[in-house]
Amino acid sequence: MTTILKLGGSLITDKREERSYRGDVVARLAGEIASALDENPSRLLIGHGSGSFGHFAAQRHGTMDGVQSAAEWRGFAEVATIAAELNGLVAATLHTAGVPVWRIQPSASAICEDGVIMGMALPIIHIALSNGLVPLLYGDVALDVVRGGTIISTESIIRYLAANSRIDRVILLGEVPGVLSADGAVIPHITPQNIGAYQSALGGSAGVDVTGGMYTKVMDMLQIAQVGGGVPVDIIDGREAGLLRDALLGREVGGTRITAG
Repeated sequence: MTTILKLGGSLITDKREERSYRGDVVARLAGEIASALDENPSRLLIGHGSGSFGHFAAQRHGTMDGVQSAAEWRGFAEVATIAAELNGLVAATLHTAGVPVWRIQPSASAICEDGVIMGMALPIIHIALSNGLVPLLYGDVALDVVRGGTIISTESIIRYLAANSRIDRVILLGEVPGVLSADGAVIPHITPQNIGAYQSALGGSAGVDVTGGMYTKVMDMLQIAQVGGGVPVDIIDGREAGLLRDALLGREVGGTRITAG
């Protein structure tokens, strides 16, 4: 069983305040991850959003749209440095809890074409997983053969991994109980067949997010759900203590499940 877990940027940072790390939240989640792995060791890959770290800098420099001028390349480097800063904080917190994380820098291992990941150093990730390590990736900058440089979201990395590796499930942890309908109720199940009924209710993100809000995330996850034989995606509430541990152990935790049908 190989699971990809994404820690949402709005959960691990305050996206309204630049470079605000919620260390207490990540410490609790790290403890739940360590406990679940102790009880049932399995292959786990963790990704996290850039939250109030990378998104503010990326917005200032317009990095998502392309990198051409000297000033834009300096901005590209700044975004990479700030995104890596958050990754270091998350890695240290996970390590303290006993999770054997290994940081993998997406900007040094991915290449894009007009914003789409075309290649990534997958053998490195596979070897890490096979030796019991927990690869830790994150939203980052990347070189792009059309744009020069761009931003790759954690969701786009997950989508590439799911399409090119054997992934059994994906868990997205955020600060909402799931995907919400227009009246605020949790949508229990989303498929390509029923997404049209909910599109108008899917909004953006609180705070700064250059890679899109909930709508973009759901559409990315629908693509993942249709890869191969189908990779189920669960969007659950990271604010509720114990929920992540239960999800990693395969227990029913509510939230929204996204599948191919």
